[in-house]
Amino acid sequence: MSGLRLCRSVLVALVAVAIVGGAASACTRCLHRFADGRVIVGRSMDWMEDPSSELWCFPRGMKRQGNAGPESLVWTSTYGSVGVSFYGAATVDGMNEKGLVANILYLAESDYGKPVAGRPNLSIGGWAQYVLDSYPTVAEAVEGLRKEPFTIVAPILPNGEPGVGHLAISDPSGDSAIIEYVAGKLSIHHSRDYTVMTNSPPFDQQLALNAYWKGIGGDVMLPGTVRASDRFVRASYYVDALPDDATGFRAIAAVFSVVRNASAPLGISTPGKPNIASTIWRTVHDQQKRVLHFDSATSPTVFWIPLEKIDFAPGAAVKRLPLKGGETYNGDASEGLVSGEAFKFLEAQP
Repeated sequence: MSGLRLCRSVLVALVAVAIVGGAASACTRCLHRFADGRVIVGRSMDWMEDPSSELWCFPRGMKRQGNAGPESLVWTSTYGSVGVSFYGAATVDGMNEKGLVANILYLAESDYGKPVAGRPNLSIGGWAQYVLDSYPTVAEAVEGLRKEPFTIVAPILPNGEPGVGHLAISDPSGDSAIIEYVAGKLSIHHSRDYTVMTNSPPFDQQLALNAYWKGIGGDVMLPGTVRASDRFVRASYYVDALPDDATGFRAIAAVFSVVRNASAPLGISTPGKPNIASTIWRTVHDQQKRVLHFDSATSPTVFWIPLEKIDFAPGAAVKRLPLKGGETYNGDASEGLVSGEAFKFLEAQP
């Protein structure tokens, strides 16, 4: 990118931050590829209240329905997965048995366009789950999603706030993509270089801002507010600084350290802006070993679910790890899974 183009891009991005930055969510996603080939991706979930998240295990062969009116998308899950629910009506984070990870983060500028005749509709609550159910790799997901097999419908969340976001996906090869809908148009950013995602402004403008700060150098100064653009810059700098030779739990802890650096402490809130708020939970996914690690901001312990211990065979029971009652776990929590009825995606009307 030429210097003039970079300056123009940064100016546009700065204007966007000034307009919408105050309403930007505080979620952050980052990915690191270690020297031993392990790919580990982590994210934070920041929100104005506890969204009653729980962990769910879904087998292959599940019949799904997009819950977006009479023209809803229907599909059958090809892959089993473990996901994190949001208000018991959406999957916002998860990994499937092939190691594909999906993370949804808030994006205020999201505009999914109007329903298209002949094209089925999908509640945003099912977007990440559809990807986990359907694709083994980022490349195959990008190829499938470029065809726009559905129109996303984004209803109001149970707390009265807009249910809008963008999607990051990654796989065990280290491939990565950021998927957004802005001004009614699908935009897919596909590259192994795209290791960080936060929130507003849209991803192309975040890249321009990050390029500006790279010119300054993180050892000189890094922006330190909870704004999404500042967290993007910090997470980009710190995730690149992680020791590549870290292995085992040290590699997991390294990615957690970056996510925690971009987190907001308990007690942070902004009236009327539900997404400038405290970190509620964090996840870190080991995409080679297929292990989902979960860190609640209200518990001093980290627990994990090894996917190899889950029965994903068609017809196997849906499993749930209770969390919304204040339950806490330590280490391998797979023994705490109980049978449950799969939640319906957030109801949407085109």
